[in-house]
Amino acid sequence: MVDELFTDHQSGKSRADRAGLSDALRYVRRGDTLRAASMDHLARSLINLEQIVSDLTARKVSVEFVKQRLTFSPDATADPFATFQRQLIGAVAELERSLIRERQREGIDLAKARGVYKGRARRLSDEQIAHVRQAAAAGKPKAKLAADLAVPRRLIYDVIAGNGSEVLTAHVLEP
Repeated sequence: MVDELFTDHQSGKSRADRAGLSDALRYVRRGDTLRAASMDHLARSLINLEQIVSDLTARKVSVEFVKQRLTFSPDATADPFATFQRQLIGAVAELERSLIRERQREGIDLAKARGVYKGRARRLSDEQIAHVRQAAAAGKPKAKLAADLAVPRRLIYDVIAGNGSEVLTAHVLEP
């Protein structure tokens, strides 16, 4: 039986910016069981996986991984084989993520060599960038500038800071 269901729409690569995970970790209490579909859904990094499981078991919360059929309970004596399995599966998930990123980088490099990788498309024109900087210097609210240009406020701050990300958006690949 599940009392509360938490889902993330972010990758498990990092604990940061995962509202579902943060909510679940705040919600669980002594004697509860946190059930995850699999280890790699909980964390892609072995370090994060170990930290989460250790933190939860220290708080007297059990952790169950459905796919691997493993449960880590704070009351039971530590099963060295189960710990080994957790660490091995966690390491494989981390390796898999690294291999995916490496293949992605290789694919981008090949696309660049063929001349079909165009990088990121411009988000704002040079004129719009100049307008944003002038308007901001004149005291126009950044939220108003963002609304007028239909862009996120973060982009307005980037334009003003001149860090370069103001002109970029999603990757564009041509066949």
